[in-house]
Amino acid sequence: MNKPKLVEKKYLFTFVLVTSLFALWGFANDITNPMVAAFQTLMELTAAKASMVQFAFYGGYATMAVPAALFIRRYSYKKGVMLGLALYAIGAFLFIPAASLQSFAFFCVSLYVLTFGLAFLETTANPFILSLGDKATSTQRLNLAQAFNPMGSLCGMSVASLIVLPQLISDKRDAAGQIIFPMLSETEKAGIRVHDLAVIRNPYVAIGLVVTVMLVVFALSKMPKTDSEEKKAAGLTHTAKETLTNLWHNVVYREGVLAQMFYVAAQIMTWTFIIQYADNLGINKATAQMYNIAAMVMFLSSRFIATFLMRYVNTRVLLSIFAIGASLCTIGAICIVGMPGLYSLVGVSFFMSLMFPTIYGIALEDVDSRDTSLGAAFLVMAIVGGAIMPPLQGMIIDQKIIFGHPAVNVSFVLPLLCFIIICAYGYRAYKAQKQAS
Repeated sequence: MNKPKLVEKKYLFTFVLVTSLFALWGFANDITNPMVAAFQTLMELTAAKASMVQFAFYGGYATMAVPAALFIRRYSYKKGVMLGLALYAIGAFLFIPAASLQSFAFFCVSLYVLTFGLAFLETTANPFILSLGDKATSTQRLNLAQAFNPMGSLCGMSVASLIVLPQLISDKRDAAGQIIFPMLSETEKAGIRVHDLAVIRNPYVAIGLVVTVMLVVFALSKMPKTDSEEKKAAGLTHTAKETLTNLWHNVVYREGVLAQMFYVAAQIMTWTFIIQYADNLGINKATAQMYNIAAMVMFLSSRFIATFLMRYVNTRVLLSIFAIGASLCTIGAICIVGMPGLYSLVGVSFFMSLMFPTIYGIALEDVDSRDTSLGAAFLVMAIVGGAIMPPLQGMIIDQKIIFGHPAVNVSFVLPLLCFIIICAYGYRAYKAQKQAS
């Protein structure tokens, strides 16, 4: 008996086009993470206040995921993608007035609007990829598509580390490695803010133009109808109430939403505060961002390795194994003060690679296709974990020292807790699968 193809020929063009979206939101995610540290210095904020960048960014997902799903249920995946791209572009272009007004709040609003678009894209693209072929290969297919997300992330990180951060005058240091900016006069600070905010603004404007081009491409492209759209055309849809009831009684799905929330929280905390971790070792932001790029290279490489391993290892078991690996690396980052601790923190990314698409695929595997769009919305809405927990970690980091240990090291107890929960989800999902077979 032949194994089903990962991507059938009739779906290949659509698969490639939709997969390109994963790179687009990866770029936005990972050019934004280092901006927390940049705003912290430039706007003279605490780590907790600066992490409101992440609160705004991931809060947009929480706000718009369910409306996006309802929009898709009523119209189509294609229209959902187009609206998502339009909102993405608008949010990016709002960086122009935000920089002119020198308003941290306006930057947060811009990111909030931008992630309305990302919520539409993720709510649309993930289930769309799952639907483009045989159900038996759906999780593997999503892992392949998600492998292009870190490619976009690498581009975002590279722009941040090679173009944005090195040009920030506010990050200049003295011979002792201390940032000079807080010691300057208000007049000098004002001139630096004008320059640095323009530097931060420009890549967002550029990606806004790219997204606008993609919007035109999607508008001119023909998309195949999915199973859920065919059932809708035949009048075989579920009401929203029926869908919510079905999802609530699906234990693997329900726990998957919770696991996804903790995964996104762990990912964002790990990638956002690696700069503060390095800063505690006397490393400047531009150099520290290079460690983030190394982490992303490991993440990308591991994504392809994990996709290959899924042909031979149960996805639920693999999820638990990788969560254990991430936990061990995080313990190293907490306990070891110095460069080995930073290396351990970079290593966490290798084990995070398969988590988002695997949790997503496992959670939706036994969900009726008529319930998929709303089911996907709650999994995207779970990205709110990235809004809630980074400010908590920032509050810990602001303590400087806890029981004689650097607070930035101690703060990674929060990602460790997340990985333990993910490991438990993989194990419970595996037990449920065994019982059902």
